[in-house]
Amino acid sequence: MRSGKGLIVGVVDDDKRVLRSLKGLLEAVGHRPLLFNSAEKFLDCNAVQAVDCLISDIGMPAMNGIELRSRVLEARPQLPVFLLTGREEWLSKAETEQHRERLLLKPLNGLQLVAALEKL
Repeated sequence: MRSGKGLIVGVVDDDKRVLRSLKGLLEAVGHRPLLFNSAEKFLDCNAVQAVDCLISDIGMPAMNGIELRSRVLEARPQLPVFLLTGREEWLSKAETEQHRERLLLKPLNGLQLVAALEKL
């Protein structure tokens, strides 16, 4: 994994506005985003092998972000996966505690995301 700036970041969200916003933020701090509007498209192009970390919305049609994280971690158990949601109740209390540092609530605090990526 690359240290500091220059991460290849997979971003999966079915909301084009979120994709555009994250693309701008990530590029502004020196990262290279790869954007996908569904979990299936991310998996179909084998992007899991190309990214240094993944940011995924939880609430998406078909495969949601929690399912995507499970599939991704089967292939790359050490890959950092950040989940975005406007509804914290989607995660169980235990899951939230286990992954709290990688659960980001919408509306997204860009500084929080940048700080989390700096720790990778």
